Amino acid sequence: MTNHTLIIGGGITGASLALKLAQAKLPVTLIDARPELTAEKWQQILSKRDARVYALSLASIGLLKETGVWDKIEKSGRKADYSQMQVWQLDGVGELKFGDEDAAIPKLLGSMVEPLVIEHALWQRFQEEDVKNYLTVIAGQKVTDLDWLGAEKGYRVTLANGERVDGKLVVGADGRGSFVRKQASIGLDTLDYRQTAICCAIKTEKPHLATARQAMLPTGTLALLPLADITEEDHANPQHWQSIVWTLPTNQALDILNDSDEEIAASLAAACGYELGNIEQIESIASFPLNAQQADTYVRDNLVLVGDAAHGVHPLAGQGLNLGLLDVIELFATLHHDWQRSSGNSWAALSTLRRYERARRPHNSIMMHSFSAMNWLFAGEFAALRPVQQIRSEGMYRVSKIKPLMRLFARQASGV
Repeated sequence: MTNHTLIIGGGITGASLALKLAQAKLPVTLIDARPELTAEKWQQILSKRDARVYALSLASIGLLKETGVWDKIEKSGRKADYSQMQVWQLDGVGELKFGDEDAAIPKLLGSMVEPLVIEHALWQRFQEEDVKNYLTVIAGQKVTDLDWLGAEKGYRVTLANGERVDGKLVVGADGRGSFVRKQASIGLDTLDYRQTAICCAIKTEKPHLATARQAMLPTGTLALLPLADITEEDHANPQHWQSIVWTLPTNQALDILNDSDEEIAASLAAACGYELGNIEQIESIASFPLNAQQADTYVRDNLVLVGDAAHGVHPLAGQGLNLGLLDVIELFATLHHDWQRSSGNSWAALSTLRRYERARRPHNSIMMHSFSAMNWLFAGEFAALRPVQQIRSEGMYRVSKIKPLMRLFARQASGV
């Protein structure tokens, strides 16, 4: 079919776009290098708590509702809604609080959901009849080559098993190291923060009270994000498990990672000023280096990038996946609008893809540089200067008193 779309990368962003297209009865093939998991394997994986969590905005939740995925996440019980956000710094005064006590701010700001919980809900949705006729999933196969056949025909994709698949449009949703981006010879603007994030799951002495917290430390940000209660013990004493993302200079992070679990827990509790008391349990300690990146362009003839393949931001505001899902919303709307306007005669023309890029790239660029500026303002040698600390403290205090600005920040965080 002339409008056949090939999505390379079966993560949350690529899978969400695939479902949107299939729901609109537009044929799509989703190609994922990871092997397909059985229902039994999924059950085994989900029996354990994941230290990682995505802070889904209301806009992202809206997309998952439209695709029929959110209902499955709700039924799983593996989400933790948050109605308040708290941001503070330990080396100064001033604190920002967003919460449902203000009627102008949404009572629900978002939900924390483990990545594999979302992926499992997507996998379940793939099996349902209303999308199966339009959605083909090829799992466990890497893409080894992309051949452009001209603007009218699009691309021929070669898989590791030798199979070839043709599509008018190729969507690169294959992450930060995107093979699609490299094959299209699209350059990348990168920024190395020389920081490493330590992530883990912790059980705190005090409950989190549906509040997402972020301490701005001289060494980097420390986020405490609510996790869903999954065991009978959790439900008997709810709201004590949280996901941690602790940003540190790489050398300091590596030193801490050499400590025992008990020592890391003690360091974490001290770092956040014992905001929720002592840390009683700690699980699944891991780490990853931090950088930001932006593709020089999001589009070529018959090819478009979404999500991490197009951009990557500092995790201090937890907006990486949300930006990717906003890409999905915009790309689908742009493609579908032109398809309908042309009575089904135009699919993924370069002019259409350029409109998507004009809508998303400037916004993503602003977000990337804003997060970088915040990181620079709060962490590092410059941030440690006394005049900078005083300006930062006064600024946070003043901003906290300007209600319209606080509402704007809350709306931006929720994506609505």
